[in-house]
Amino acid sequence: MIDAGELRTRTRALLEAHPPATTDRADFLKARFDAGLAWVHYPEGLGGLGAPRSLQAVVDAELEAAGAPDNDPRRIGIGLGMAAPTVLGFGTEEQKQRFLRPLWTGEEVWCQLFSEPGAGSDLAALGTRAVRDAESGDWVVNGQKVWTSSAHTARWAILIARTDPDLPKHRGITYFVCDMTDPGVEVRPLRQITGEAEFNEVFLTDVRVPDAHRLGEVGEGWKVAQTTLMNERVSIGGMRIPREGGMIGPVAKAWRDRPELRTHDLHQRLLKLWVDAEVARLTGERLRQQLVAGQPGPEGSGMKLGFARLNQEISGLEVELLGEEGLLYDDWTMRRPELVDFVGREAGYRYLRSKGNSIEGGTSEVLLNIVAERVLGLPAEPRTDKDVAWKDLAR
Repeated sequence: MIDAGELRTRTRALLEAHPPATTDRADFLKARFDAGLAWVHYPEGLGGLGAPRSLQAVVDAELEAAGAPDNDPRRIGIGLGMAAPTVLGFGTEEQKQRFLRPLWTGEEVWCQLFSEPGAGSDLAALGTRAVRDAESGDWVVNGQKVWTSSAHTARWAILIARTDPDLPKHRGITYFVCDMTDPGVEVRPLRQITGEAEFNEVFLTDVRVPDAHRLGEVGEGWKVAQTTLMNERVSIGGMRIPREGGMIGPVAKAWRDRPELRTHDLHQRLLKLWVDAEVARLTGERLRQQLVAGQPGPEGSGMKLGFARLNQEISGLEVELLGEEGLLYDDWTMRRPELVDFVGREAGYRYLRSKGNSIEGGTSEVLLNIVAERVLGLPAEPRTDKDVAWKDLAR
């Protein structure tokens, strides 16, 4: 088993062969992947060395100290946090070799074609259809997806589509990788309450997906999607941030810098939210440590739920603290950002943007059900559609 000392030796050898000061950024990242130092817990040949996940910090510290470039993980978060573990878990060897290297280096951006206008909170009710072409073996996909981050910059998408409407809704779904540059894929901006459009609608019209781009077995897509969804919630709820690095930071700074805004009531509420933010930050750290030991569990759903509630409470308090100044928001410029900036810009923007936190990555209502049933072990809600064919469900 590779230990920390061996990883330091390998990292220093990489730096010696490819000095960051004189090596092209993309070339350095490719060399790092090929050396197995991208994600050390992945298998050899796929950017890793089969080492314990916890040792990634050893590599990262050496590279940071040397001023080596990173792969801008925020820009490619969907690929790293959701597509990669799914491809690793369910992809063929050819798929792993094809997709993982350009995904990690950021040469190819990924998006997630899951949510639909008629199936968001109840994702398993999705209606996008994939029908097998008997002659070519390709899948022909038709449907509409919504709330798709990064679709306007993505080369690839992870896609779930219904392949057998005669089965109940959680069955008869199949998981694919979709080429976003293929004919029939149309991306339209979805403008939000903030004025910008980081999300998209994606229309799929007779899009041909080769069977070689199927992940997992036909009809087993819901099982594959669970891996993606659990990793998604860990990515959102378990982000690593320093103390006061999230929404609480600007509010605490305003409190310190502007004593004229203070009241006793606001002090009590700020104190409680500051403690809540610190609890959330440390709980996220524990979640990441659990992740080191294995696959993410349903605890990630609880973290994502808490993240949404806390952001909305803090941004609401900030607007109250700033009074009329907190209500100012007059920049409705249509932007197409590549990154979600929860904390940047002014208080009014933060207040409006935080409303989306309870929808994106699974609605709070769905996550409450997951926490109730899978974490607390409470009885499941009655489900009248459990054994009913999808085509017979009321819509």
